[in-house]
Amino acid sequence: MHMLTPQRRRSLAAVTLTTAFVVAGAPAASATAEPKIKLSDGVTQPAFSYTDAIREHVRVQAPLDSDGDGKKDLIRVDIIRPKESAAGLKVPVIMQETPYYDEPGVGYEVEKKSYDADGNVTKFPMWYDNYFVPRGYAFVSVDMIGTRLSEGCPTSYGAADVLGGKAVVDWLNGRAAAYDDQGAPVKATWTTGRTGMIGHSYEGALGAAVAGTGVQGLETIVNIAGYTSGYENSRINGVLTWFKDAAAWQSERVDKDPAQKCAAVRQKLREDSDDATGNYNAYWHERNYRNGSISKARNIRASVFAVMGMQDRNVVSSQIPEWWALLPSNIQRKIWVTQYGHLEPFWARRDVWVDTLHQWFDHELMGVANDIMSRPRVDVQLGPDRWITQADWPAPTQKVTFRPQQDGSLGAKPSTGTGSYLDTAQTEVAMAADPATANPHRLAYLTPPLKNAIRVSGTPTASLRLKLDKPTANLGVLLVDYGTDTRINYRETGQGRAQGLKFIGGETCVGQSTADDDGCYLRAGDNTATSGFNVVTRGILDAQNHKSLSRQAPLTPGKPYQITWKMLPQDYEFKAGHRLGLVLTGTNDDFNSNVDGTGTEDDVEPGTGAKVTIDLAGTSISLPLVTGTPIKK
Repeated sequence: MHMLTPQRRRSLAAVTLTTAFVVAGAPAASATAEPKIKLSDGVTQPAFSYTDAIREHVRVQAPLDSDGDGKKDLIRVDIIRPKESAAGLKVPVIMQETPYYDEPGVGYEVEKKSYDADGNVTKFPMWYDNYFVPRGYAFVSVDMIGTRLSEGCPTSYGAADVLGGKAVVDWLNGRAAAYDDQGAPVKATWTTGRTGMIGHSYEGALGAAVAGTGVQGLETIVNIAGYTSGYENSRINGVLTWFKDAAAWQSERVDKDPAQKCAAVRQKLREDSDDATGNYNAYWHERNYRNGSISKARNIRASVFAVMGMQDRNVVSSQIPEWWALLPSNIQRKIWVTQYGHLEPFWARRDVWVDTLHQWFDHELMGVANDIMSRPRVDVQLGPDRWITQADWPAPTQKVTFRPQQDGSLGAKPSTGTGSYLDTAQTEVAMAADPATANPHRLAYLTPPLKNAIRVSGTPTASLRLKLDKPTANLGVLLVDYGTDTRINYRETGQGRAQGLKFIGGETCVGQSTADDDGCYLRAGDNTATSGFNVVTRGILDAQNHKSLSRQAPLTPGKPYQITWKMLPQDYEFKAGHRLGLVLTGTNDDFNSNVDGTGTEDDVEPGTGAKVTIDLAGTSISLPLVTGTPIKK
C-alpha cells in the first residue's frame, strides 16, 4: 500500500468534514436535522429512497467543436441522486461515460436507457444507480460525444471522446458550463465534486484517458478491460488485428445521426489510421493513454482499480500492465487478473465484486476509513473457482529461458540445427494440436513432463534467429500447456456462453428497484471444458516492424536476423505432469475474425506465404516463473 500524498490527505479530510455521517446505533436525529449518510460495519448503508431519487439531465459544454458546425458541442448528462441532496446533503459521484447507449447497449444484457415525458431517464443501464444511490451517491450517466443525445462526432477514442468526459468532471467541480433544455445555466451545487469513473471496454478506456489528463476532482477510476493504447487494440507489433476501416466503422456504429453529419470526420479517421502499413503514427499517439498527446499515465491523480482478462482477444492482456507500470508511484491501486476473455467480474464473481467495489468507492469517494487499501492489492484467478491474493502484480519471479532442441524437445541449453515453416493464416487450436505430428505451418517443441507445478506471472519474451525468403512475414509464437485438465473455456460462444462464462439460470437483484428499473440480472458461472491442451499466451509481430512500430524496414531475403519481442502477459499455473510447449508459426488467425460493418469477415492478415527458417541455436522463449524451473541449466 502506498502512503497518501498530502494532497490526498487534505481532500479526504475535506470530504469527511463536508459530508455528514451517522453511525448505526447513534441516538436518533431530530426531525429538523440535516440528512446524513448512514454507516454500519464500515460501509455506507441504503438509507435513501431509490424510488424518490431526483432524476434530471443537463448539457455540459465541451471545449471543442468536433462536428465543425461552428459551435462547441454539448454533452448530454443524465443524473440520479438522493432527494436529500436538494436539502443540503452533498454527495459524491459515480460516473459512467459510454458510446453504447444506442448501439449495441450496455453490459452483458445490452441494456439501453428509457425516458419519461420530461426527458429524464427512468431506466439506467447496469446496476450502479440501483445499488449506490440509496447509499448516498449520485450516479451520472454520460452520452459520449456524438452518441445518443450528445452533439458532435465520435472519434473512436480520440481527443473529442476524452475531452467531453473531462468537461463533465470539470462541471461537477465548478469549472465548466452546463445548461438545461431551455438554455439556462445549471450548476452542480449538490455534489462534493469527488468523482469516480467506472466502465468496461470503451468505457474503461475513457476513464483511463480522462484520468490521464490530470483533471482535478476525478478521485478514482475503475478500468474494467479498457484499453490504454489504441494502436495495441487494432494492431499488435505491426500486425493488423482489427478489420480495415475499423476506426470509421466504430464511429458510425455508435452514432445514429444522419451519416452526412460526420462523413468528413470519418473520412479523416480512415486516412489517418493508415491501415495500409499498420504503422504507429500521430493518429495512434492521440489514442495512446500511456504517454500520448492528450493523456499520460504519469499525469494521473486518481486511484486505480483495474481488471484484465488474460484471454481477452478484444483488449489484449498487455493493455493494462503496460499502463499500470507507468502510473505514479504514489497512486493507490488494486487489480483483478482473470482467465476470462472480454467481460466484467460482475458476471463472474458477483458477490465478491459488488462488496469490493462498494468498499473501494466508500474509501475513495466518501472517505470511509475501511481496510480496503490494507488488503492484498491483487486477486488472481488460476482456474475455475480458484482465486488467490498477493501483494502486487506480477508476482516476484525469476526469468528462465527455454530453448528448442533438434529432437523436438524444449530444454535449457542451445541446440544446433534448423527448422522451417510457411507463414499462412492458421488458428491457434490448429497450430497447437498434435504437436508430435509434422506440420508445414509450424514447429512445436515440448518439455518433458513437469516434476512440479510452475507458474508464469508477467510478460514472456520470444527471441528468434531466422531467415526469410521474402521481405517480411507475420511471426507467431504460442506458449502451450499440454496436459488433460478442466479449464476456463474462453473460446466457446453462443447459447448463453461467452468469454469463459455461461448463464446458469435465475437472476439476482442488486440494490433497490422501481417498476422501470429493477436492478436484476441473470446469473452466470464459469464455463469449463476438459481438454488435452490449452494455449496459454501468444506473441505476434510483423517482421518488418521489428526495429520500429513507426516505420517499416523490409528484411533482406536470405539474410539472418535476430528478432526479439514481448509476448502478451499472463498469470498461469502449469500443473505437475503437464508439458510446457513452444509453437512457432506464422499469421495468428484468431486475431483475424473480426466482423466489419457489412456483416462479412475480413482476413485482414492472410499470411505472406514466406518460408521462415529458424536457427535453433539463437531461438528461445524466456518466462517469468514464480516457482523456478523444472529443468537443469
